[in-house]
Amino acid sequence: MTSTPSFRDPNMPAAPTIPRQDWDRAPWNRWTFQHVRDMVPTTRVSRGQGPASPLPEDLQDIDAIGYTLDGRSDTIGGFLESSYADGMLVIHRGKVVAERYLNGMTPRTRHLSQSVAKSVVGTVFGILVGRGLVDPVAPVTHYLPELETTAYRGATLQHVLDMTSGVVFDETYTAVDSHMAKMDAACGWKERSDPNWPSNVWELVLSLKEAECAHGASFRYRSVEADVLSFVLERVAGTRLAELVSRELWAPMGAAEDAEFTVDPAGYALGNGGFNATLRDYARFALLHLRGGEIGGRRIVPAAWIEETRSGARPELFGGIYREVLPEGAYHNQFWIEDVKRRAYMARGVFGQLIYIDPEADFAVVILSSWPEFVNVTRSRTALAAVKAIREALSA
Repeated sequence: MTSTPSFRDPNMPAAPTIPRQDWDRAPWNRWTFQHVRDMVPTTRVSRGQGPASPLPEDLQDIDAIGYTLDGRSDTIGGFLESSYADGMLVIHRGKVVAERYLNGMTPRTRHLSQSVAKSVVGTVFGILVGRGLVDPVAPVTHYLPELETTAYRGATLQHVLDMTSGVVFDETYTAVDSHMAKMDAACGWKERSDPNWPSNVWELVLSLKEAECAHGASFRYRSVEADVLSFVLERVAGTRLAELVSRELWAPMGAAEDAEFTVDPAGYALGNGGFNATLRDYARFALLHLRGGEIGGRRIVPAAWIEETRSGARPELFGGIYREVLPEGAYHNQFWIEDVKRRAYMARGVFGQLIYIDPEADFAVVILSSWPEFVNVTRSRTALAAVKAIREALSA
């Protein structure tokens, strides 16, 4: 794609110019998260030719449901008005009980999911594990021998699935020279500020030579781990990630709309955060997990993989700022385990993306947002308090 310094939406003549380097940040993200294909190159994730999986409705008014956090009380209606939400959908007992669109979003709008994409990758990984095409306990280098020269040497795929490899990866989102800054450039979201930086995501992975601790010693959030897994999937399946997600997940589960990934200059679909889909199709993904890997009577994901995802986490490796949001939590198979006892789990992304899945309550919530901040502990805790209040009200 020919780079341009800025972008102006022709349908919004009064809108200010969107800076090329900051298109995914506030305040621009209020618009761009729903128009990613207008900002960066994308590739289609086809829904296929089959019928869409039904989403039965039993709509209820949930706006008056109240919750309290840190001594402050609010309602779900108040949460939606103040949380920079763009869409929310609630599923209970297999039916949509609430569906809200805000900030110009519509049922057919594809919204950027950020790191929810990692859980999409993790789900497809589980499908291929069930086929015997990939083994989580095998070394990463068994599938990607090129990584023998990197800090991934000696790491297993399970280490990467759980983000417990010892590889140094600076996830600082606002630093101009962090690995995430290099990722933004390598994936095609931003211009390279240094010509010596990697020109694509594969080159970035190959550049990771430094270890900070032994593999398996502790959890560190590393977005690049999802890309390592994606390259493994591409290698074993012999196809690109977008086509693989379409073939193994998106079409079989009965998505109603095509999805899309952003792609880097080498044509790689960004597995760590470039996935875009509609609110209802994210809800179908949640329902697939609620049903233990089945939807519409079709087995898509091995039940054993979902059960192991919910039950196999090691909370003793979890800590730091993440404990402020998930005091009983953990991370496993590219999902956040919200509560290791209840075994509710989540897909989460920066700027407020959330898919909350609680099979015990037969309950799931999708929230798509465009927060002003990458990460905000208070907003995260507030969203979870609101979600749990809805769950308790519907279960009463």
